[in-house]
Amino acid sequence: MRGLLDVGDGNFVFWDERGGKDCLPVVALHGGPGSGMSQSVCRWFPVRTWRLLRFDQRGCGLSTPHASDPTADMAANTTAHLIGDIERLRVRIGVERWVVFGSSWGATLALAYAQQFRTRVAGIVLAGATTTRASEIDWLYRGLAPLFPQEWARFREGAPAGTPDTGLVEAYRRLLESPEPAIRAKAADDWHAWEAATFAIVPGATPPAKWRDPAYRQARARIIAHYFANGAWLEDGQLLRNAKRLAGIPGEIVQGRLDLEAPLATAWELAQAWSDANLTIVPNAAHSTANRAMAAAIRAAVQRMAKRARY
Repeated sequence: MRGLLDVGDGNFVFWDERGGKDCLPVVALHGGPGSGMSQSVCRWFPVRTWRLLRFDQRGCGLSTPHASDPTADMAANTTAHLIGDIERLRVRIGVERWVVFGSSWGATLALAYAQQFRTRVAGIVLAGATTTRASEIDWLYRGLAPLFPQEWARFREGAPAGTPDTGLVEAYRRLLESPEPAIRAKAADDWHAWEAATFAIVPGATPPAKWRDPAYRQARARIIAHYFANGAWLEDGQLLRNAKRLAGIPGEIVQGRLDLEAPLATAWELAQAWSDANLTIVPNAAHSTANRAMAAAIRAAVQRMAKRARY
């Protein structure tokens, strides 16, 4: 089953569902923000056990309006809007409680949703955990520079002259909102070229095929810059500070030790603050869930959650 859900503000969110109504309900939250849902998440939630709901967050994938359209209103695309959309989807499929799965940015969104709607959450599984603190954003767009100096130079030069290193995300946000198509396109290309630098840590790793689509790149870069320039509309450190609200909710956190995009420290801090969470550290794994060991660890975490979830 699939469809478009009217979530208000002129937005329609594309969703799909698989698995029987007698299976354990779970919602999968994709990364980015703006990366769109992926097929790979289905392999962790077999339909014989799970009733899986996926959706494209506002502005990306098959949701409309698409953020590659410069007239799309980004004011109606915030963390609060996405949390509301998740809750509307829960009501739409008619379940009282469900497991929430989130990878990368999806982990931030999962935590934010669970802390607001804790009575609707039967369990949480996170992979490549993030909380989108200021320090995490700074690490992604400044802290990594010494590891990839050539790629950093290109990223830095893509911003207007005189932009301080601490102002790059906001500078790119403005470029991605430019009325000039060529400026938006170059900014999206430069943004993704910098992100692609981290793939070098994994032999043979390459960016996803959909990164080759110009419309995809523009929408994704625009959404990420929009969120990160605004600190995802979260108080700095809010999700870790409020982790006590997750008490009683079983959690599984799977983290690659070599994850450059979501360093292990965040997952460790979260596990220390959330007594009901198990942390699995995967050696020789980075941020990609396509890594064989990382995928196996996520699958095992999901199997454990099937037994731990409190419906």
